[in-house]
Amino acid sequence: MKITVLGLVTGAGFGAVTSLTNALSSPYSTLGAPLAGTLWASIAKVLSLLVGLGWAWAALAVVVGRLAGTWARGAMTAALALMAATGAYYPMDALLRDEPLGWYWPEMLKWWAASMLFGSVLGVVGAAIERPGVTGLLAGLTVPVGGAAQMIALPPRPGLTFTQETVLAEVLIWTALVVGAGWTVHRFWVSKPVKHSPASSRRRSPSR
Repeated sequence: MKITVLGLVTGAGFGAVTSLTNALSSPYSTLGAPLAGTLWASIAKVLSLLVGLGWAWAALAVVVGRLAGTWARGAMTAALALMAATGAYYPMDALLRDEPLGWYWPEMLKWWAASMLFGSVLGVVGAAIERPGVTGLLAGLTVPVGGAAQMIALPPRPGLTFTQETVLAEVLIWTALVVGAGWTVHRFWVSKPVKHSPASSRRRSPSR
């Protein structure tokens, strides 16, 4: 029960923060306009690029699933976390943009369905990270590999346009992905049982 509540709270907070950072980073929003051209706008832009990507939402589900422990609890908690994130993101968007929430219902319903489907799968992946052997290795590499694929196919910048914010965001993202993959591989290798050859394990007879 506690982990379910934690997943809901974490998901809702993640969705609200994502919407808020998007608004703060946009010079066209009510919140972002006064910050345009300032350091705070740049910080908000970097944060928006970090949490607004699909792999970041996937990572949320995996982390919650890992905290849940078992595969069943991981699937349920991760799905609820993503649903809570979606349920907080769109109402926050409507509030910050001063728009009717009804405009967002089609998008909310679509992403709630996706949250139930993909969230449950990612929750199982998170719960499997602590498993020994190849299972834990593949589960631990899911987010780093998926994040790398998204960064290559859909980098957080329009076309070939580079700004200080996009460069910093990409450096932070790639660093996190490499560290995550490196930690997973290291944990896999150190957890492998040491195999002893029959000759080395054979007891020597005492000398006479």
